[in-house]
Amino acid sequence: MDFQSCVNIKKEWDIVGARQLGRDIAKKVGFGNVDQARIATAISELARNIYLYAGSGKVCFDAIDELNEKGLRIVAIDEGPGIQDVSQVMEDGFSTSGGLGAGLPGVKRLMDEFDVISRQGEGTEIKVVKWLR
Repeated sequence: MDFQSCVNIKKEWDIVGARQLGRDIAKKVGFGNVDQARIATAISELARNIYLYAGSGKVCFDAIDELNEKGLRIVAIDEGPGIQDVSQVMEDGFSTSGGLGAGLPGVKRLMDEFDVISRQGEGTEIKVVKWLR
């Protein structure tokens, strides 16, 4: 899969960079302010998870412009320890960081498509898509 652009996540400040780039791309795709905010929030959560749990990784963006569909695909990739129990982290309120616990269930609610692939000791890849309505 070819991505338009990626932001490497190594330090906390990179979360802001990923959020800003994603919001800019969302705006270019044609998303309104409310959806831009939803997308930016999802990106923050995905990037923060990379920073907190994997140490480093990247968030990649791809504008989708197909036949009758426009949208934004975001993929968060890391080579961290992996998610031990994906079903557990998908429960509302679950938090290992003591955060608000919106976490991945929050990301899933904010976006239209959500997919997690995680392998112990190899890392995690989370793909999300928001479609322009």
